[in-house]
Amino acid sequence: MSGSTKMGAGVIVIGAGVTGLSAAWWLARSGVDVLVLDKGVIGYEASSRNGGGASHYQSPLFHEEQRLWPLMDEMLGYSTEYRRERVVFATNAHHLENYRRTAVICRDLGYQVDDLDSQQVREFVSLAGDNVTGGIHLRFGGQANPQRTVQAYAWALQDLGGRILQHCPATKILSAGGRIAGVETPKGIFACDHLVVAAGPQAEALLAPVGVRLPLASARAEMIVTEPAPLMPVGGSDGNGLYGRQTLRGNLAYGGGPHEWLNVGPAGPAARPSTPLLRNLAKRVAELLPKAAHLRAIRSWAGVVENTPDGRPVIDRLDDPGNLTVATLSSVGFGLSPASGHAIRDLVIDGRCSFAEIDKLSIKRFAGLADDWREANGWVSTTDDQARRMMAA
Repeated sequence: MSGSTKMGAGVIVIGAGVTGLSAAWWLARSGVDVLVLDKGVIGYEASSRNGGGASHYQSPLFHEEQRLWPLMDEMLGYSTEYRRERVVFATNAHHLENYRRTAVICRDLGYQVDDLDSQQVREFVSLAGDNVTGGIHLRFGGQANPQRTVQAYAWALQDLGGRILQHCPATKILSAGGRIAGVETPKGIFACDHLVVAAGPQAEALLAPVGVRLPLASARAEMIVTEPAPLMPVGGSDGNGLYGRQTLRGNLAYGGGPHEWLNVGPAGPAARPSTPLLRNLAKRVAELLPKAAHLRAIRSWAGVVENTPDGRPVIDRLDDPGNLTVATLSSVGFGLSPASGHAIRDLVIDGRCSFAEIDKLSIKRFAGLADDWREANGWVSTTDDQARRMMAA
């Protein structure tokens, strides 16, 4: 990624994850001088380490997500490896009942979803076994490659004149006269007219000194990747508490809790070692896709995700300071990134989202939240030994 000698920008974005990069790209498309700052390299947390799904029907951004994903390769000028459609299938009656309820919700939203019997599931997901009880076929949504998508956003941003400074952590947000004035970093102070904070787990600590409370709890998200298998007719398939996809090369990439709660400092976790959760993931993938049970897991990924108390994103331009926009996608940032970036662009330039009602994503909903909300939810960091016992169970 490019360097920069200009000490400021019209808009500074803190965070080069998928949300920050999409927002910066949308702003640059509108002619805004934009600079992205990141403590590490682009997409180094969960943005490049996730299942790649793009089917968030519960979000107010859902319709825009679905409109944009089929257009993204052309709009960005680079491949995201996006593929439409997804199959969600069950190995027990309880899960099947839940999936059929999901199908009803999506149909009510105007999208095509087909109910599948066990044989139809196996026709779409050839690695599934005789334990399938049925499923649903989403004729929308789909999946993309997280690593390629993050890179595509970054390249497309730079093509438009946007700048990215990696290994340049924001250490302090500077304010003057009731407005945000800039960002302090080890490489100097960068001035801005507007600031977008999309800093993931670090956002809470960055915002607190300027009087903004963004309650977040951080967790480790892990995935496994297998050696390649023959390509299935539908590459995106979920079930058994898992999310993931088959890559175009044939590898299976899957994740899905339980997640270890972390205390994350300004620099992020010191290391991202594998944990016993990988055994749990491998077991559940083998249960979901028995014909892939012989495949070796060839690598694992770990990233850090931030979670709001109610599990919903925050996308909000604040009243005070008025030139500050805050964004956290609360563990669902990848799939929603085309739409979230568009929404952030609208808030920064126009003061309101042009395509959806997003008031429910306001930070104001946490105004009366108790200080001990993490403890009340049980969202607290454990010792390594406790975490190992929990994840091995």
